[in-house]
Amino acid sequence: MNKLKTLAIAFVALIGVSTAANAAEVFLATDDFVGISFWLISMGMLAATAFFFMEQANVAAQWRKSVNVAGLVTGIAFIHYMYMRAVWVETGDTPTVYRYIDWLITVPLQLVEFYLILSAVRKVPSGIFWRILIGSLVMLIGGYCGEAGFINPMLGFVIGMAGWIYILYEIFSGEAGKSMAKSGNKSLVTAFSALRMIFTVGWAIYTLVYIFGYLTGGIDDAALNVIYNLADFVNKIAFGVIIWSCAVANSGRSRA
Repeated sequence: MNKLKTLAIAFVALIGVSTAANAAEVFLATDDFVGISFWLISMGMLAATAFFFMEQANVAAQWRKSVNVAGLVTGIAFIHYMYMRAVWVETGDTPTVYRYIDWLITVPLQLVEFYLILSAVRKVPSGIFWRILIGSLVMLIGGYCGEAGFINPMLGFVIGMAGWIYILYEIFSGEAGKSMAKSGNKSLVTAFSALRMIFTVGWAIYTLVYIFGYLTGGIDDAALNVIYNLADFVNKIAFGVIIWSCAVANSGRSRA
């Protein structure tokens, strides 16, 4: 266990040092609140990554994959946030490409967590994994094409919403939701329900930002980036903390 923790700390330190070195020449102005938000979120993601990687050694074997994935999500987000900060500080432009590269990696990983936590306590069909993964890609590709101007923003919104609604169906009323209800595991049911609320309420923030940022023009680039940053902070870190707490609860039960 101590070796695993040492390796986790070394890995996180390597990520932090190498990424910080790449962004060393980017300096924040004291009145650049958007740039400061990028910096604060990146540090939060790094701290969460260290926490999840160290804690994976303290949970039962069947839960380590889930906790490691939570650490991967925040670690990948940290790297991208350092680059997004650089784009904003140097150009003043919204780092749409880097943000969607981050989401294209981390969002499917987060959604796969629904499958992983179910499979940690019972056998579940692999089709759940593929349906959720495909739904997330439809949602993200539609959103990116609309934001980047490759297609009409309204069309991108409709495609993205279709993917999101399908995922909501799968985790509430589809096979994933039914598997959770049949699990008979109280802590799993609590965690799964909390994750569904994050995906429903927390991710609705992205939908609202898209509407006001790209369809109605109600917010400017600065507000759009700050809200996106705060949403990422809550949705990625809270998502991982819920999985970790479920893993700890089930690990304690299995050791008792």
